[in-house]
Amino acid sequence: MSDLFNRLNQIAHNFWWSWQPEVMAIFRDLDPQLWTEVNHNPILLLKRLDNDTLTRRSREMAIESRVLYALRRLSEYLTGEGAYGRRHAGPLLARPVAYFSAEFGVHESLPVYAGGLGTLAGDHLKAASDLGIPLVGVGLFYVEGYFRQQIDEHGHQQEFYGETDVDLVPMRRAAGPDGKPLIVSVETPSGILQAGIWRTQVGRNDLVLLDSNVEGNSPEDRKLSARLYGGDDTVRLRQEILLGVGGLKALRALRLHPSVVHMNEGHSALAGLEAIRRRIEEDGVSFADACREVAIRTVFTTHTPVEAGHDRFKPELVEAHLGSLRESLGLSLPELLALGRVNPDDDEEKFCMTVLALKTSRLANGVSHLHGHVSRKMWQNLWPERPEREVPIGHITNGVHVLSWLAPQIHRLYERVLGPRWSHRMHDPDVWAGIDDIDDGELWEAHQVMRSRLVDFVRRRAGDERLLDPTALTLGFARRFATYKRATLLLGEEKRLDAIVNNPDRPLQILFAGKAHPKDEPGKSFIKRIHDLSRDPRFAGKIAFVEDYDIGVGRALVHGVDAWVNTPRRPMEACGTSGQKVVLNGGLNISILDGWWAEAYDGTNGFAIGSERTHADPEMQDQRDSEAFYSVLENEVVPAFYDRNDSGVPRAWVARMKRALVTLAWRFSADRMLIDYLQRMYLPAAGAISADRV
Repeated sequence: MSDLFNRLNQIAHNFWWSWQPEVMAIFRDLDPQLWTEVNHNPILLLKRLDNDTLTRRSREMAIESRVLYALRRLSEYLTGEGAYGRRHAGPLLARPVAYFSAEFGVHESLPVYAGGLGTLAGDHLKAASDLGIPLVGVGLFYVEGYFRQQIDEHGHQQEFYGETDVDLVPMRRAAGPDGKPLIVSVETPSGILQAGIWRTQVGRNDLVLLDSNVEGNSPEDRKLSARLYGGDDTVRLRQEILLGVGGLKALRALRLHPSVVHMNEGHSALAGLEAIRRRIEEDGVSFADACREVAIRTVFTTHTPVEAGHDRFKPELVEAHLGSLRESLGLSLPELLALGRVNPDDDEEKFCMTVLALKTSRLANGVSHLHGHVSRKMWQNLWPERPEREVPIGHITNGVHVLSWLAPQIHRLYERVLGPRWSHRMHDPDVWAGIDDIDDGELWEAHQVMRSRLVDFVRRRAGDERLLDPTALTLGFARRFATYKRATLLLGEEKRLDAIVNNPDRPLQILFAGKAHPKDEPGKSFIKRIHDLSRDPRFAGKIAFVEDYDIGVGRALVHGVDAWVNTPRRPMEACGTSGQKVVLNGGLNISILDGWWAEAYDGTNGFAIGSERTHADPEMQDQRDSEAFYSVLENEVVPAFYDRNDSGVPRAWVARMKRALVTLAWRFSADRMLIDYLQRMYLPAAGAISADRV
């Protein structure tokens, strides 16, 4: 292979490239069409390019000098000189944070994620890397990932699975000193569960993924890590054993000794029990003492304000798969079950992983201000002696990794207006004050270009050049099709919707994307409703559903929509980070005052649907919110978008765009989020400072 190929391959094997627009441009310039065909996977791109094409394109696009510059930048980045964490991360510099999550959405080329939880985890890793906060991600390698989606001619969601070729993603098997692959073993009542270990670099930090497809496992266990959120309760519980218990064992096998364990959602709660078991075994302390000491260095983030979203298992299933761990902890079955029950004396109560996580961690948080309140109310019975306001669950509002979700064209605009090092201080509100200096016409034109590119993207995906109008007001709705998210809230009054969408002077169009869980029939019916309406002559070409929602589709949508729609039934949205990504690219939010929007909306930086009040009857609330949605579209959104000055610029709309960027971009960045975690969770847990709660 040529030196150029080897250098490009070196860059491709660290996901750092995925949030560097100049580096992505190198791969794209090698073959723009192929770059799209390989779903932005540089390793697959290089595999498919022959040497002659590589040499020719290198000359035409001055690739070689750009590659050398990118390598120098990567090398400088990896040293961490000047990074925030070098000055502020304290004991984490000696022993990192171990961040456990069931899914990680780093990039679409590594499909070990399903939705918001995974993309948040990916953004968490990237922001920690940028800030120089030592953190290792721990998850599972799902070779078949989450399902791929197709919508058939009748509007029914069809699920299918592929397999990730490990040679085409930047992962390597972890090996021991003897060069043999490392294997971790977890004892269970039905036998030893084994897993291999994969490692991938995400900037300065590592992502460790466990894989149960190894010799020695039963056929069922070899398939255990094949699919994300697949299978029955037995599969789910054994996956969580692999993640929590196996994950902590994997870190030890890699000689990584974390100072803090961060359990991201209840899927990873068994990491706490494994840490307790190890403390008892190695130091001879009692279970109570080990539990206390482990909890001090363990933090937990809950993301689920919906009761059904918390994993619960029957006692007999717990004993069948956790019996060996229970025995090593010196606990009886009732004592183990008590750790996962709100009411330890209730023999009918299932074992809840969220309860276990709350009982084995000292610091816990929700992911928005409102979600903190919801979580304290939901779990108050765990602390019956405390009033709700004193339940020890705080909040750190989620943020998004800015450079991962920012369109290259907008990035260049910010480089010029905010300064070349703006991204190093993006969590500082003063940096974003420079947005007000951008000419209204220039900002509007940049956004017009992005909307036009989004329309081209949707047309290519659908194979239909008649879809959408590149100049029309474009709304986007893309997320998991859980029923409480109410994807069809706007579709109930077809006559009224017809009048809005087909206004000859002020047209509107709506893009939908998202997956319903394979077992969620009501969610699937929402997709069918949208599909059927998109085939209705009144809405054909103006309502569209984009299949197979993933990070790549999400990126295209948040780059180009004029406004992002979020319609959860309050207060069931924990945060809702997709709307934060839209803001970065000049889009506005039209949202229920739930999740992050409840603390973000100030009356001038977007649009609110309804108020903070909720009706006791969900159907009445849906009717109320539907009416409020139509009203805000007709009376605020459409007029602001189409009222133009002599230069064709919607001054009132652009004023909201700027206001959103100035007030929200810094505040809901993942950099700000990680600094909050560092100061309010990680350092207290590591023992640098003391704190009783977030």
